[in-house]
Parts: sequence; structure tokens; C-alpha cells
Amino acid sequence: MNAFLALLKQNGSANARLLAGPILILMVLAMMILPLPPFILDLLFTFNIALSIMILLVAMFTKKPLDFAAFPAVLLFSTLLRLSLNVASTRVVLLNGHEGPDAAGQVIEAFGHFLVGGNFAVGIIVFIILVIINFVVITKGAGRIAEVGARFTLDAMPGKQMAIDADLNAGLIGEDEARRRRNEVSQEAEFYGSMDGASKFVRGDAVAGLMVMVINIIGGLIVGVGQHNMPFGEAAEVYTLLTIGDGLVAQIPALVISTAAGVVVSRVATDQDVGQQMVSQLFANPNVLFISAGIMAAMGLIPNMPHVAFLLLAAAMAGGGWLIYKKQQQEAVQKTEDPVKEQQAVAAAAAEATWDDVSLVDPLGLEVGYRLISLVDHAQNGELLHRIRSLRKKFAQEVGFLPPVVHIRDNLELKPNDYRILLFGVEVGRGSAQPNQWLAIDPGGVSMKLPGPVTTDPAFGLPAVWIDVSLREQAQIAGYTVVDAGTVIATHLNHLMHRHGARLLGRQEVQQLLDYIGREAPKLVEDFVPKTISLTLFQKLLRGLLEEEVPIRDLRSIIDTVSENAARLAAMNPSGSGPDYTELLALVRVALGRAIVQQWFPGDGELRVIGLDPRLERVLTQAMTSTGALEPGLAENLVADTQRTVQHQEDMGDPAVLVVPPLLRPSMSRFLRQHFPQLGVLSNAEIPDERILRITAVIGGTTS
Repeated sequence: MNAFLALLKQNGSANARLLAGPILILMVLAMMILPLPPFILDLLFTFNIALSIMILLVAMFTKKPLDFAAFPAVLLFSTLLRLSLNVASTRVVLLNGHEGPDAAGQVIEAFGHFLVGGNFAVGIIVFIILVIINFVVITKGAGRIAEVGARFTLDAMPGKQMAIDADLNAGLIGEDEARRRRNEVSQEAEFYGSMDGASKFVRGDAVAGLMVMVINIIGGLIVGVGQHNMPFGEAAEVYTLLTIGDGLVAQIPALVISTAAGVVVSRVATDQDVGQQMVSQLFANPNVLFISAGIMAAMGLIPNMPHVAFLLLAAAMAGGGWLIYKKQQQEAVQKTEDPVKEQQAVAAAAAEATWDDVSLVDPLGLEVGYRLISLVDHAQNGELLHRIRSLRKKFAQEVGFLPPVVHIRDNLELKPNDYRILLFGVEVGRGSAQPNQWLAIDPGGVSMKLPGPVTTDPAFGLPAVWIDVSLREQAQIAGYTVVDAGTVIATHLNHLMHRHGARLLGRQEVQQLLDYIGREAPKLVEDFVPKTISLTLFQKLLRGLLEEEVPIRDLRSIIDTVSENAARLAAMNPSGSGPDYTELLALVRVALGRAIVQQWFPGDGELRVIGLDPRLERVLTQAMTSTGALEPGLAENLVADTQRTVQHQEDMGDPAVLVVPPLLRPSMSRFLRQHFPQLGVLSNAEIPDERILRITAVIGGTTS
């Protein structure tokens, strides 16, 4: 029994939220069917006004439409609530209207007498004006914006999905972030579609309010004159004022909620709410305030104009503009003083040379032209900085070690839009980017050509074109992969980090790897370095794997393999200098065979690979065992035949992977990867027994 009560208490709040919707619908239906006393009507009308104000404030403080994703449903329920209140108040007005102006409650009386001065003609005019403003201006505009927003959001969905896939493939985001962005794109489309339909409720509510007013006036005259024997003039005045009060108390909240709908669909999503956007952008330029103040002052000097109002407003605008101008001047002076102080500090430090003056070469650096500084500036919230942090994390997860920090600096010797990537002070990559444009990359099979400067993707050499922001969605629909300037640089940097991963792995990184795995598995690395293998040889071994882009994440298998075979290989080495590096690397690759094969051939399908012609294999084996080098003619023919075979393999849609005997693998990999970086060279021993091997192309023979 106690367990049941505890479970009931635990799920009480969840059940209450589940029942909130059905209970609200039942209450609305009850208001339409059951008669309500005037006091309850006053409470419900007050709640309706408070609810509309809350909805408007929530809409004002949201920073993007999806922050108020429940707005279409809220719009439906609030409209239904107002209509049900109209039905309930109409019943009370017609039944008790002959008793006096307070027969339908104090709220209706206040709106019918105080707000319009007890004049039903004024009340009718004010009511009709409110309906026109709500229906013709606000509701119609918000509905049109929602309709266009829904259309453009649906049209842009394929392009946005492709952009998310491009960021995911480039390593800029993870699976969870990609899934979250896809859900956000889908929810945004559903939101605008719902808003397009929900705006029709508001328009229908405005029309219904006008019709209800006419029906109530006619019905009041019939009831007052026909049933209660009231004079026609008295009945017209009483029932018209009550009807006007009823209409105003319903239309004012409707106007507020329509305004909230317009705010939600018309705002541009930024990191600011609507109020912050308006203040920061309307009053950002003091010249606008000065000119406006001058115009208002000139109008105030015209005879018969209200001089006090115009001149007072002109003075306030001029004073506000002056305060903004002084603030901007102070910020500009502060920006110019900071570099001067830095130069003075540098000059003071240079008075006496110390070891601090020694400048070491950064392992990984990025230099940008002055037009690209905004992408890497902390003060301007440079998006490239966040992307580079994500790149390092992604690299560590995929490759198996943490790469060095990327040191970023500006270089005035570069062209304004150029950048270059440095590895230990040596340039390994260069490109250009347009900060205010997007790069449309042609992956093949695009449906149209785009206007703009033609270029190539700096990372992979694909044809591309720089386009304006307005053409982004059109390019995505045409099949282009569209990325911004920050993504172009980040993708190029990511590509080069993987390509030169071996050079980024220094002795310090190797020691940090051993320390890290030592905390996780102390017995695994106990006496591993230097008793089993030296740190230098272990670093060389890991670099040998990274040179062929083999991840070193499975450090346990690598250490186990070295520990099992190092002593035996060292005893077999006649030079006595420890285990042979080539044989040890081959054994480690065999231990990592499943991971290597999985990298080239995901899943468990057959391996469609390139093989060697048996005669060519014998010639190469003889050449490598006798002289250790290839004759120039044989090398030239091997390169030409490999080029044709690799092209044939890629045309079939298969990865370019060559499988050779273990004896030939090291030499063939060193020779062929110089000419074909995309070629993978595996040995037969590295192929798992359960994987099916199929030779689809042969070097030195015919392809099948």
C-alpha cells in the first residue's frame, strides 16, 4: 500500500500535466453550455486579459521562434476561450440585461461605460476600429509572414540537411549535434506550418466578434422590447452598451494576442530578444538622432504648432544622440590605447634580452589576412575559433591523441582574403576565403551553374564558386554543398591535420598517451618504457601507423603486441640494437587488421580490392630482396599501370586498396603512396579470416 501511494505521489505532477489539456477543453465546452453567474464571468474575463498579456510578454522575450514552439496551440486555446466567453456573456446579457448595466458583471460594465464614456455610438466606432486594426493590419500581415515563412522553410530544408551532413562529414560537429540540428530544422518547418494555419483562427475570431456584436444588438432589442416591454430607445441603449462592453473585453485581448503572433513570426532570430534588437539598432547611430532632432525643432518653430511638445522632444533626442556619441568616442579611444599600451610593454621588456625573448616554432599555426580577422577575433565572437576547438576534439576521438593547439595570428604580408596553414613554421596549405560569401562546392551532378568567382575547394580540389548569401538556398536546391568561409578554412585545416598526423605526434604526446593509459590500466604499461621498448622506437612505431592514416586509438592492442614480440625480435636482430622496426610495425598492423579493414570497408560485405599480377609480383619480390630498389623502367611502368587501375577502381565506386604479400607491403606502400596518396596498401595477413576478398582490378594484368 505504501509503495502504491509513493508511486502515485511520484507520478502526480506528470498526470496533472497530462490532464491539463482535456480539463481545459471540458471547461471551455462547459462555459458554452452551462449558464455562469456575473462574478464568475468577471473572473474569466480578467483571466483572459492576463493570459493575453502573458502571451505577448513571452513572445517579446523569445530569441528564436522555436523558444515558443507551443504558440500555435496556445493561439488555438486562447481563441476558443474568447469565443466561449462570448457565448457565456451573450447568454447573461440577453437574460439579465433588462435589470441594469451591471447585470452582466462589472468588467463588461466598465468596458461599456468607462472606456467609451457611456456613449454607445462611440463604443460601436471604437469596436469597429479595433476589429479593423486586428483583422486588416495585424492578423493579415502576420498570416502572410507565416505563410511565406512556411514556404521558404520547407524549400530550404534539403539545403539545411546537406549543410548539416557536410559539417558532420568534415568533423566539425558530432552525431548528437547533427541529430539536434536536424530535429531543429524539422521543428522549425512544423512551427511555421502550424502558424500558417493558426493565423486563420485569429482572422476568424475577428470576423466572429463583429458578427456577434450585430447579433447581440438585434437580439437585445428583440428581448428587451418583445419580452420585457422596454421602450425601444431604452432597450437600444442598455443592450448596445452591454454588447459593446462585451465586444471590447473580448477584442482587446484578441488584439494583444494577434500582436504577439506578429512578433513571433516577423522577428529575425539572433541572440537578442525583440526589445534588445529594437533598442540596439534604432539608437546605434547618433547621427540619426541629431537629424531627427533638427527636423522636430524646425517643425516646432512653425507658427500655430505645439511648440512645447516639438521642442521638448527635439531636445530629448539631441541629448540622447550626444550621450551615444560620447560613449562611442570613449570606446574608440580605449581601442586605440590598448595597442599603445601593449607596444610600450613590449618595448620595456626588450630593454634587456632574456630567455623569454626566444621564440619557439609553433607545431601548428594558422595565419590570416586582415579581412579574415573577424573570423578569429574573440571580441567579434569569431566562429572559426569554436570550429577549431571542435576539430581538435574530433581529431583526438578519431585518431587517438590530442593534437597541439592551433596558434592563430594575422599576417599583413598575405593578401586580404588569403590564409595559410603552417606545420612547425613551414607552410603546408594555403587558400582564400570570402567572409561575407558562401562557397558552393560541386560534388558532381549539379543541376545549374551559379554566378560568382570560380575557384576550387582548398581541401579536396573540387570545383567551386563563391556566391552571395541570397543564392545560398538556390545553390543547395541545385545540389551544391554550401559552406561558409569559416567552414572552408576549418575543413582545410582538418584535412591537413589528418594528412600530417605523424608529424604532429611528438615525444611529449607519446609520453602523455602512456601516462593516460597508465591511469586506466597500470599493469599494461608497467616497465613498458624503457624496459620493453624505448620511447623513441615506440614513437617511431606510432608514427609509422599514422603515416598511412591508421588510427592509434587501440593503444591496448598496440602495447600488447609490442610486449609479446619485442624481446623475440630483439634477440633475432644481429646488430643488437633492439627489435627490428619494420617487422614490429608489420606485427602491429596485423593486430590492428580488423580496424584497418573496417576503415576502408565499413560493414561486413566483401572486400573489392586491387591485386598484383603473379608475374609482376615475382619480379617485384626478386627486386626488393636482391637490390632493395626498382629499376627506372620498371618503376615508370608500375606507376602508369597503377594509375590506370586506381582510376578503374574509383570509377566502379570502390575504394582504391591494394592487397599484396606481407614481404612487399612496406616497400610498395612507400613507393606508391608518393604518387597516389588516396591508395591504401594492405597485406594479406591483415585481412580478417571471415571477410571475403574479391580482386576486381589487377596491376600488371587485366581488370575484371
